[in-house]
Amino acid sequence: MNRRVVYQAASLCLSYPDDEVLDSASVIDAALRESAPQTVASFQPLLEWWAGTPRSQVRTEYVDTFDMSKRHALYLSYWTDGDTRRRGMVLADLKQRYRAAGVTLAQTGGELPDYVPLVLEFARHDPTAGAALLQEYRASIELIRIALTERGSPYGDVVAAVCATLPGASPADRQQAMALAANGPPTESVGLDAYDPRLLPMATGGR
Repeated sequence: MNRRVVYQAASLCLSYPDDEVLDSASVIDAALRESAPQTVASFQPLLEWWAGTPRSQVRTEYVDTFDMSKRHALYLSYWTDGDTRRRGMVLADLKQRYRAAGVTLAQTGGELPDYVPLVLEFARHDPTAGAALLQEYRASIELIRIALTERGSPYGDVVAAVCATLPGASPADRQQAMALAANGPPTESVGLDAYDPRLLPMATGGR
């Protein structure tokens, strides 16, 4: 499986669905079929929904899903640090990582560096460092996946495809994901020991 293709496809699919993003659907599908065929089934529900739904409705649903409720927030450190002072240090560290890897944040539309589509774009640029970063925030990405799946959103399958590129099995439910945040992911090289599961929005049901 070509992780670069998966990360780029997921980055596009999880971005705001403007015309440029929606027009890329056929390119995304073709690239996945060629380079990551085992992930096609995870992206197909979203791509088919895009194709069969008015663009205005797609955009409204995106905003309702990701912008109107913190239950599906696409910001990795929000799930671990909430709106705390420590989160500012985390964001500064992410910016430094991107700069060290030669990734410019000039064209990000003002998004924070922990915004999932931006993290995935970094992972496309450097799959090894990107996968390590995603694994470091494994609990966050899994909680996003679980929340989207519970909503019945096709975006949940896209996040699941990202999780499948990482080592170890995905937690089956929110309780296991929160335990992952407390105990660390299933690798020795990356830990989440500093995470306090009480800060996770899903513990209080979001907004």
